[in-house]
Amino acid sequence: MIFTSSTSVIVMVNELSILLAFTILLNCIQPVLSGVAVGSGWQALVAFVNIGSYYLVGVPLAVFLGWLQFGIKGIWSGMISGTVVQTLILTIITMKCKWEVEAQRAQTHISREMASNQ
Repeated sequence: MIFTSSTSVIVMVNELSILLAFTILLNCIQPVLSGVAVGSGWQALVAFVNIGSYYLVGVPLAVFLGWLQFGIKGIWSGMISGTVVQTLILTIITMKCKWEVEAQRAQTHISREMASNQ
């Protein structure tokens, strides 16, 4: 009871702590995958994945679970599901990438830039 002595607050924090832990875990992985994809030049793809994950999965599911009277747990779970979908899609994209081809593309791009600057 460091911050409060309210039993209802303590119970709610206890119930929501698993969602917080899962959110923290996902938010350690998802930004790295997003950064890899953006750094690889797939900005448009990442934008579509973000929009699809949150506006087609996360938000509708959050609204639906809230409507079913799951309260904050339902809303939070819906939003987490959008992050899960985004993380899974970005993981698949990253794993399917032919990194040798991407490295060659980057080398070609750098060579062209250096030639145009001389």
